[in-house]
Amino acid sequence: MKTTLEELLAFVTVVDCHSITKASVKLNQTVSGISRALGRLEDKLETSLLNRTTRRLVLTEEGEAFLVHARKILSSVDEAEDQMAIRRQQPSGLLRINAASPFMSHSIVPIIGDFRQLYPQIELELNTNDHFIDLLEHKTDIAIRIGELRDSTLHARHLGSSQRRVLASPQYLANKPPITCTENFQHHQLLGFTQVDRLNDWPFNDENGHLLHITPNLSASSGETLRQLALAGEGIVCLSDFMTHNDMKNGNLVEILPQQIVKIMQPINAVYYRNTQLSARITCFLDFLSQRIKTML
Repeated sequence: MKTTLEELLAFVTVVDCHSITKASVKLNQTVSGISRALGRLEDKLETSLLNRTTRRLVLTEEGEAFLVHARKILSSVDEAEDQMAIRRQQPSGLLRINAASPFMSHSIVPIIGDFRQLYPQIELELNTNDHFIDLLEHKTDIAIRIGELRDSTLHARHLGSSQRRVLASPQYLANKPPITCTENFQHHQLLGFTQVDRLNDWPFNDENGHLLHITPNLSASSGETLRQLALAGEGIVCLSDFMTHNDMKNGNLVEILPQQIVKIMQPINAVYYRNTQLSARITCFLDFLSQRIKTML
């Protein structure tokens, strides 16, 4: 026989209440009912979870180990029920979102109208910052981050991925020498980043099998600035699809050496502090954004 949720709940509640009697009151069950549930659970697991005396209950070593799993199972069930409740409710309140300027402009702003129609009672506060921020200091509910995460104090929800490509405008390419290999880049204007130097590693292999590191002729701190420079015909740029998918679709930017590219996918994550209890307004926004990212990229 498999363990039931009723037995898990009885066990966890007894532990939290330090008493079978108090647990029975909390769960609105009889003392004998709680005792039987614990007995069935221990029989199924073939081990003692609690040492019972007239004055106290003490977890056995096996009980301590099983408690961790029991809490996770009950938490997962609660989360699933909450998700269903969200579909029946109308989330409301203030939602503060932070993202880098390019992602805010190209991926969040275009979906805001549709989101507000679905959830008119959610108040949105959109803030941009091109560097990682302290969520508490900036009073931010969630932040959208592009690239690998390194902060272990944060929870993250993966929303999607975006590929980096090397691009230029047709008018730039029409007036410059042809590009048949990466060695030809030395005869071209390269647009790159002044900060986060690894963003100047382009998705091609160099002679040593490493990513091709370029030295830009024209640099900027913002990806959006580099995009505008590329659209203006000022050179070749390496940017993520979330910024340029419309430009490529409209033919305003074209991909260079697509057959030689090393496919690099940048993860897109929503982050929040580990002790944050996700509210309905946060969850519904992340669900909405995740779905839209899948259709855009």
